[in-house]
Amino acid sequence: MQGPNSNPNTSRRSVLAAGGAALAALTLGLSACAQEDALAKQARAGDNKNYVAGDGSVTEFAAEDRKAAVVIKGALFDGSTVEPADLLGKVTVLNFWFAACAPCRVEAPLLEELHQEFKDQGVQFFGVNLRDEKATAEAFDKTFGLTYPSFNDKDGGVLLAVSGLVPPGAVPTTLVLDKGGRVASRVLGEIEKGTLKALIAAAAAE
Repeated sequence: MQGPNSNPNTSRRSVLAAGGAALAALTLGLSACAQEDALAKQARAGDNKNYVAGDGSVTEFAAEDRKAAVVIKGALFDGSTVEPADLLGKVTVLNFWFAACAPCRVEAPLLEELHQEFKDQGVQFFGVNLRDEKATAEAFDKTFGLTYPSFNDKDGGVLLAVSGLVPPGAVPTTLVLDKGGRVASRVLGEIEKGTLKALIAAAAAE
């Protein structure tokens, strides 16, 4: 059984097996806005300011080993609310972020590209913002052209719901939930687009 502390090497091998040639041909495409973004440049330079960096390790959880569905209930910055039932029947991607997190700025355009690619396949994306006020979060969305909503999680409610899977200081972290609301995979740290694409596709195919 794999858990949050699974061997990163083992988990990487499992992702490579799942992703096949798509991962072997992995390329990172950064949008012009991210290329010119100062904090994004910090991330690419390894200047880890204002966040605790994950190591990019990937963990997949076999269907028979997944824990119970996460119970997430919270408010989005647009004023709407998400109930646990909203996570059922669809694959859900949760990305934990805040605006001053340098790697969050690098990966934001990639997340939006994946959102556009998968939204017609019943896959929903939510950001989970842990620190920012609404104006800051909305400015981030505008800068990077994000069209999926984010939770206002300054009270830590969503983070608590995935306790043990998302280290409180490790931002960004991305979870892929299966159609039953269970955590199917996790990326600690900045995503690689091809890797996350393979994880989403695997969950969507179940």
